[in-house]
Amino acid sequence: MRNVRVAIWGFGAMGSGMAKMLLTKKGVEIVGVCDMHPDRAGKDMYSLMKIERQDRPAVIIKENVEEVVYNGSCDICLMATDSFTKKAYPRIQYVLEQKINVISTAEEMAYPQAKNPELAKNLDRIAKENGVTVLGTGINPGLIMDLLVLCMTGCMTNVDHMEAKRVNSLSPFGPAVMEEQGVGMNVAEFNKRVESGTMAGHVGFEESVRMIADGIGWKIDKFQQQMKPIITEVDRKSPYGFAKAGDVAGVNMTGQGFVDGIVKIDMKHPQQIEPEMVGVETGDYITIKGTPEVNLTITPEIEGGLGTVAMCVNMIPLVISAEPGLKTMIDLPVPRAIMGDYRDYIK
Repeated sequence: MRNVRVAIWGFGAMGSGMAKMLLTKKGVEIVGVCDMHPDRAGKDMYSLMKIERQDRPAVIIKENVEEVVYNGSCDICLMATDSFTKKAYPRIQYVLEQKINVISTAEEMAYPQAKNPELAKNLDRIAKENGVTVLGTGINPGLIMDLLVLCMTGCMTNVDHMEAKRVNSLSPFGPAVMEEQGVGMNVAEFNKRVESGTMAGHVGFEESVRMIADGIGWKIDKFQQQMKPIITEVDRKSPYGFAKAGDVAGVNMTGQGFVDGIVKIDMKHPQQIEPEMVGVETGDYITIKGTPEVNLTITPEIEGGLGTVAMCVNMIPLVISAEPGLKTMIDLPVPRAIMGDYRDYIK
């Protein structure tokens, strides 16, 4: 039985991280990479990552996706190119029409029916017509503030209120995330973008809220979110971001899902580069009021960068084995680390 063939579209922090993880796994191989960045296109993947190629064939990073992803070229494409469903949609559509499965890191794709129900229906139709599956996942959304919350309700007879809080470091993420979170901006520019609706902040609160609500049968009648800058008192530098003292080091996001006019789901998510420099301890916290009450604490945080990489790579055999169509994390078997041969997990 041949190896599972994987293509990677987008070779920044997340895409290259997926490649490094895949190279440690059995029964799976990287057959192509697409990235338009001039520092990456045309280079050998192994040389770029400073990893010995050994007896593996060279993988030259292509600028044109048609040279990498086409009917028969691979079994699945890992896409790390966008955060928003509307931007990711044409790329995902192209891959699905090549009869290739997709796993996307786009945060809105974790539950695209939340903001883009028509695009979600289209993706489901296109995937089914081509006999393949598409999933959006990551550490958050995808696991910590939605799927894990839902899992913890499985031991409860009644649920009254949920709070998911993630205090995390943005340092492992790439330039796109730095821009989305306002890292390095002055406060006036940050506030201006918030007021104009052009400040992204954390993407995925509404997706997480609606995934949770749909999972337990609550009907959300209103969703709202807020964002405030986290202003640093010291210069902070991460691999892909810099914030000088007095500027923005990250964003404090909060959000609420209302059921019958009452807040039933609370989201709290302060995230910033190098939080340890100012004494901030990271962690993931789930508090569920009901019977019995659930209090889950994970400290320090599950690292966002590695967590996102692992979620995408570990879901490969589950996505390939799934029925065709658009799937979310509540549609598929529970995620788990794949320490054996990937081929053994494919039905």
